[in-house]
Amino acid sequence: MTGILPLENSYKSLGDDFFQEILPTPVAEPALIAFNKELAQEIGLPVNGQDAKVLAEIFSGNQVPEGVEPLAMAYAGHQFGQFVPQLGDGRALYFGDVADAEGRYYDIHLKGTGRTRFSRGGDGRAALGPVLREYLVSEAMARLNVPTTRALAAVTTGESVARERPLPGGVLTRVASSFVRVGTFQFFAAHGNDEAVKKLADYVIARNYPVLKDAENPYLELLGAVSERQARLIAQWMGLGFIHGVMNTDNMSVAGETIDYGPCAFMDEYDHHKVFSSIDHGGRYAYSNQPGIGLWNLSRFAETLLPFLADNVDAAVEVAKQVLENYPAQFTAAWINTFKAKCGLIDSKADNLDADRELIEGLLNVMHEHRADFTLTFYYLSRISSQDSENETVLRELFTGSEGLEKWLEKWRARLKELEVSDVKRQSAMQQINPVYIPRNHQIEAAIRAAEDRNDLSLFHELHSVLREPYMEQAGREKYLQPPAPDEVVKQTFCGT
Repeated sequence: MTGILPLENSYKSLGDDFFQEILPTPVAEPALIAFNKELAQEIGLPVNGQDAKVLAEIFSGNQVPEGVEPLAMAYAGHQFGQFVPQLGDGRALYFGDVADAEGRYYDIHLKGTGRTRFSRGGDGRAALGPVLREYLVSEAMARLNVPTTRALAAVTTGESVARERPLPGGVLTRVASSFVRVGTFQFFAAHGNDEAVKKLADYVIARNYPVLKDAENPYLELLGAVSERQARLIAQWMGLGFIHGVMNTDNMSVAGETIDYGPCAFMDEYDHHKVFSSIDHGGRYAYSNQPGIGLWNLSRFAETLLPFLADNVDAAVEVAKQVLENYPAQFTAAWINTFKAKCGLIDSKADNLDADRELIEGLLNVMHEHRADFTLTFYYLSRISSQDSENETVLRELFTGSEGLEKWLEKWRARLKELEVSDVKRQSAMQQINPVYIPRNHQIEAAIRAAEDRNDLSLFHELHSVLREPYMEQAGREKYLQPPAPDEVVKQTFCGT
C-alpha cells in the first residue's frame, strides 16, 4: 500500500500559516465506484494490479499511505461579492503532489474527508450526488479539451450525510496542476502578511509558470499570465454553453483550470442570461456575466500583488490597471475564435472579424429568441451543406420559429462562399469542436437518483462512457444526444455542502 501514492508535499514547505495538518476522518464501509486508471498512469501513479478494496481504503481516506501528510489548505474569498476572510478546505484534504515523466506537477486532493478547522460548522462530508456530478462533469470537460481539475477516484462511504434528507456519502479524489486560488492570496493579503503573499506567488510561478522566474518583474508577469489563461478558459466555457454557477474568488484557480464543480450546468435551450445555481438569486454568475466576473476576480488578485508590482502604491495600481485592461481584448479574441470555429469560419485569408462577430451574435440572438438547444444547434449546423438545404430540417426543428434562422442561414452561406473552403474540410473542422454529447443536467440527475435512491450505479457508468467520446455519434446511445423532455427539465442545480 505504501507505493500507490508516492507523493511529495511541496505545499507543506510554505509553512504552518498555509494549512492545517490533519488526518481524514475514517468512514464506515468504503467501496470503489470508479478509478481513473488512465489518469493515474498519465501522472505517474503506480496502479497496475491494485485491488479495488485497497483503492477504496486509500481514496476514502481510511488508510493514509506511508509518507503522505494530509493538509487542509487555508484561503479566503469573495462569495457573491462579499469578502469572507477565512474559508479554507472545510471538507477536503491536499494529500501531496506528483510529477509526471515530463516534469509537470499534479496535486492530489480528497473531497469529503471530514471536518477541519475551516469547516465553519459543517460536517466535512460530501453526499454521493455531488461526487458523481463532479466526476462526470470534470472528466467530460477534459474530453472537451477545456482546462480542468480531473477526477481520479470516487468511493461510497457506507455512511449517510444529513442534508435536506439523509443521503449516502461519498469521497471524490481530484487532480489539478494547482489548488491555489485567488482566495489563497486574499487570505494572506487580508492579514497584511506580504511575506506569505510573496512566498505563495513564488511557489505558483515555480510550479505553474516557470518561464516567468527570470522576468524583470515576475509578479506583474504572473498577473498577466493568470489573466490571459482565465480569459481563454471562460471563452471555452461560453463555447460549450457552460455556466460555472459560483465564480467566487475562492473558486478561481490561478492555474487557469476549471475548479469546484458545485451548482454548475450546461445549457439546453440557449438563454443569454441563464442561471441554474440555487444560491445565485441575483444572477451574478449568469452565463453572459461570466467574462465580467472573470475580470472582477482578477482585479481582486491584482490587489493582493500590489506590494510587489512597483515601488509605491500609485505606481503599482497603474501597472496593474495596464495589465487588466488587456483582459477584455484577450477574452473577445478567444471568444470570437471559439465561435468562428463553431460556425465553420475557418479560413483566415478572408478574415473579417467585425462581420464574423455580427454573424455569430446574430445566430445566438435567434437561438435565444426561439429557445434552440445550444449543443445541437451547432452540431446540426456542422452537418449542413453550403449549397443545399437537404439537412436543414433537423436544425429547424430546434427553433420555435424559422424566419430568423432562414435569414441567418442566408448570411452564413454568403460568408462561406467568401472563405472558399470545401464543405468536407469545414464540416470536419466543425465536428471536431462542436460536441454531440455534453453532461446534460437531466441525465446527470437521473444517474444521481438511481445511485442515491436505488444503489444503482449503472446509469453513472453508462453516461461516463458516453462522455468519453463527446464528438462522435455512438450507435444505440441516441437518448444521450437529446434535450430533456418537459418533465425532465432541471431548473436548478445545488452546491454539495
